[in-house]
Amino acid sequence: MPLTSSAGTPTRTDRATGKAAAPRKPALGDAATPEAASRRPASRDGSAPGQPPTARRYGAGFWTVAAVFVTAMAFSTVPTPLYPLYQAHDGFSTFTITVVFAAYAVGVVISLLLGGHVSDRLGRKKVMASALGLELLAAALFLTTPSLPVLLAARVVTGLGVGLLTATATAYLHELHRAGRPGAPTRRFEIVSTAANIGGLGLGPLVAGMLAQFLGAPLRLPYAVFVVLLLAGAAAVALTPETVRRPAAMPAHRPQRIGAARRDRGQLAAAAAGFTSMAVFGLFTSVAPGFVGGALHHPSRALAGLVVFAVFGAAAAAQIGTGRLGARTRWYVGLLAQAAGMAVLAAGMHLASLPVFLVAGIIAGVGAGVLFKSAVGYVAETAAPERRGEALAGLFLASYLGLALLPVGLGAASLVMSLTSAATWFTAVVLALLASVAAGTRHHGPGAPRPVR
Repeated sequence: MPLTSSAGTPTRTDRATGKAAAPRKPALGDAATPEAASRRPASRDGSAPGQPPTARRYGAGFWTVAAVFVTAMAFSTVPTPLYPLYQAHDGFSTFTITVVFAAYAVGVVISLLLGGHVSDRLGRKKVMASALGLELLAAALFLTTPSLPVLLAARVVTGLGVGLLTATATAYLHELHRAGRPGAPTRRFEIVSTAANIGGLGLGPLVAGMLAQFLGAPLRLPYAVFVVLLLAGAAAVALTPETVRRPAAMPAHRPQRIGAARRDRGQLAAAAAGFTSMAVFGLFTSVAPGFVGGALHHPSRALAGLVVFAVFGAAAAAQIGTGRLGARTRWYVGLLAQAAGMAVLAAGMHLASLPVFLVAGIIAGVGAGVLFKSAVGYVAETAAPERRGEALAGLFLASYLGLALLPVGLGAASLVMSLTSAATWFTAVVLALLASVAAGTRHHGPGAPRPVR
């Protein structure tokens, strides 16, 4: 019968003397105790059992998550150039289209409130897998009968998936960047995370518009293509290293606390900037395709997708191009460019000019993209690590409220006035919001005199 040391560790008995022998010194790679062995993480990412992933695997995981982020965000805007086809199928009004678009934003807000922050405890991989599962469910709904109830349901489910994904993927990228490049500046994270988000939103309409214009089954083929891409993304995420250690005792679940950002006036300013930026993106992903096909008499689905892609592509390019600017300079570049773009947009709609409309969209996209990037970078850097997912969820919550509320207001106004007049009022509201954000960040937040690194 083996003896037990005072520490509770089994000892060996010397067969010759019958005395207890000194415990064998563990060999390299052995667990010192059974308890230590039980703490070894399961190797699901390709690393040797019991060893943390290497910096190289974290780096590969960073680009994997970025690619999946792009794919999922692109899927969320696939219906954008197809809305006129849905309108022709069921006789939708412009207001109905904005309601369908708002259904997506409502799904995002609900998801952010209930689950946008849970990856801080459950882990990034598990929540990302759940988000991709919701996107696949939405794709299945889109592939059924193209009717208004199905469209509304599919958009809500899409929003639920995106709400889980945005904050989780952004926090995941931040942690993978830090693990893969310890001590390195966060510029790569800021560029990739915001470009994946905004660039993906622009890529979806371009791909869907091209497929709808040049291939058959325009209301089904784009979704079928993304089913394949989303499945591939889910498999890739399963091989990516986890960055969150799940606590032994799970705390009780609670919804996202919206007021938490008020403890930091800079985070509150970032939320206001996100609200305004996403409102502009909402304009182009809801009513712009109908305006191009109707008032501007260009019914091409490929052109509608290209216009939206130009807006988001300009935003992503500006995010990359302004990466070396100081935080304060970048903040005010975003504010000024977005304001100028909205002013030109109103003129382009009154002139019914496609070139002016397109230029306005590009300028506004540049401003909104740079402003949104500044907001995300500020929140990711100033939030405590254990609450980073929660803080980012709060930012995206405010942003998607802007995505829903202002475009729906525009659609409602179009019931009593022309779309051009409604867009003019929309522009006035956005300009007023931008002015208030600029005034409120003179001393706090990303636009404060002391740059945020």
